[in-house]
Amino acid sequence: MTDVPGRPAAEPEPIRVLVVDDQELFRRGLTMLLAVEAGLEVVGEASDGAAGAELAATTAPDVVLLDVRMPKKTGIEACLSIKEAVPTAKIIMLTVSDEEADLYEAVKSGASGYLLKDSSIEEVAQAIRVVADGQSLISPSMAIKLIDEFKQMSRPERESGPALRLTERELDVLRLVAQGLSNKEIAARLFISENTVKNHVRNMLEKLQLHSRMEAVMYAVRENLLELP
Repeated sequence: MTDVPGRPAAEPEPIRVLVVDDQELFRRGLTMLLAVEAGLEVVGEASDGAAGAELAATTAPDVVLLDVRMPKKTGIEACLSIKEAVPTAKIIMLTVSDEEADLYEAVKSGASGYLLKDSSIEEVAQAIRVVADGQSLISPSMAIKLIDEFKQMSRPERESGPALRLTERELDVLRLVAQGLSNKEIAARLFISENTVKNHVRNMLEKLQLHSRMEAVMYAVRENLLELP
């Protein structure tokens, strides 16, 4: 819609957030703090993974905050259910777990973010905005563990057959995604528009049948497409 001269531009739609955590005090406190953040709207909260998946299916949130370890259905299981019911929803794991296995499973299940519960409310709110924009974000302390996981997954002798379906430009974008660059930074580096970058990322995920940017990076390392420090 074109803005009418002299009329204020319409406010962007708030990012709809669902909070799922079995610790009531933490969940309620987080919900209250997020509710006053500009541009965010909390559309519901749930105390276990099963209830969270059901609520996501009815509220269709933009971003879901999930604890990893919960009753009835774990955060990893809930992540899979939510991605199936609401494919457009972005998942952020917000947890006390700094286990590499939990991080790895979260990424495989389609999570776009992984934060530890000692993160500030400002960091959580920024993570919500980042993943809602189609990017990925993990706690710095966990990023090192993810790189270590990448190195262990690397298979130097294996042919990267499926990756041959990617164009050279898509491979260029994938390499820059792996370096942690945002869509805007990738666009500037490759002298293309930000929308073009988003299209390349979407095409990559569709071709490789992957759920998130982080999973795409893990795939690229496993197939020996990237060099890690």
